[in-house]
Amino acid sequence: MTRAVYRHRWGRRAGATILEVLIVLSIIAMIAAVVGPRLIGYLGQAKTETAALQIDQLRNAVQLFYIDAGRYPSGAEGLSVLFEAPAGLSRWNGPYLETAEALIDPWGRDYLYEAPSDAGDFQITSLGRDGVAGGTGEDADLPN
Repeated sequence: MTRAVYRHRWGRRAGATILEVLIVLSIIAMIAAVVGPRLIGYLGQAKTETAALQIDQLRNAVQLFYIDAGRYPSGAEGLSVLFEAPAGLSRWNGPYLETAEALIDPWGRDYLYEAPSDAGDFQITSLGRDGVAGGTGEDADLPN
């Protein structure tokens, strides 16, 4: 075989046909259809786990505030006292959090703080993905 004939044969078969490209694209689309929902589910689960860890950190910060101030934050003060000193409190030794963003849950809403009652403990809650009380799965409330 001469070089001219060899190049001619190879040159005509060097590219992929449109059918081959469509088959590869359809395989990629099928893989994405199977894997995509699972990845989104893992992302939602990761946000829920992150919120639970952040609630634990906030709980610890409130306990540090209690040690320094001798009282828990009031309902009116909320969790903002962990980052900014309340007026008239000389024993504040904060900030108890590195950034104010620590007061926001993974879904972009503020954590809810409920001051301790006579018979109970304080509560820090996230309303989950939907932002409404109640729910299941990713929409479930995350209390401390």
